[in-house]
Amino acid sequence: MATTGIEPRPRLPEWLRLQLPTSDTFAHTRRLLDELKLHTVCESAKCPNHWECWSKGTATFMIAGDRCTRACGFCAVTTARPLALETDEPARVAEATRRMQLKHVVITAVARDDLADGGAGHFRRTIEAVRGLNPGIIIEVLVPDFNDSDESIDVVLSANPHIFNHNLETVRRLTPGVRHRATYDRSLDVLRKVKAKRGDGVYTKSGLMLGLGETENELFSAMEDLRRVGCDMLTLGQYLQPTLKHLPVTEFVAPGKFVEYKQAAERIGFRHVASGPMVRSSYHADEFRASAMPVM
Repeated sequence: MATTGIEPRPRLPEWLRLQLPTSDTFAHTRRLLDELKLHTVCESAKCPNHWECWSKGTATFMIAGDRCTRACGFCAVTTARPLALETDEPARVAEATRRMQLKHVVITAVARDDLADGGAGHFRRTIEAVRGLNPGIIIEVLVPDFNDSDESIDVVLSANPHIFNHNLETVRRLTPGVRHRATYDRSLDVLRKVKAKRGDGVYTKSGLMLGLGETENELFSAMEDLRRVGCDMLTLGQYLQPTLKHLPVTEFVAPGKFVEYKQAAERIGFRHVASGPMVRSSYHADEFRASAMPVM
């Protein structure tokens, strides 16, 4: 029998099988995003949680287009020459946030290595627009590494986000094969610089995908590296192969292991840990309700 040369995806374990919600809120969120012509990482990255999140009226807004200048082995976002930035996009994100009555918004973006500032100015304009229309909202940004540019990091920080998230994604050994053009130490350096510049004035956050072939010791080392640069918050979730062209899953980590890893992360000092098979960077992000949120 002839073969295609492409290995079929392994069967999902029961704990990763989702029941699709029936809430009308999903359709309302879909219409709103279409009307305002906004991208979400929920769709572009083929996030398995988008049915649940949209049914609750939440979404992670992806600014600066839906074309990325990088081609990471785990990510379903399209790699192509990006289009020009849309000057009215910050206002559209702010309006969507207002209509959805969000108390916590997550703003992310594709990597824009074609821009001198990596898109940092667009982040700032979006944060400012969202805050202007939604006073009191908690603003979390999930940013690319900006090629470790101090100037770009400063531009984003100048808009005073409450949470500055940049994902490590995987352990040191696996980084070259998982993250195109990114490096393990550069990501750590971005988080270190944010803490050095703002201290307790901003929470830093990062995340790792499990099931790419990492060992437990490598995972624990990555968590310790994040704590050494002052990272406050951590997400741990199961990697799921978005298409057969992406990196394969080497292991489905059992839910009990995620509980163990959460406890281990809390023991070494993370202030908030979300750990579970379906956890993603912005999944249930609004559950973080620190009583001492930085005052902006």
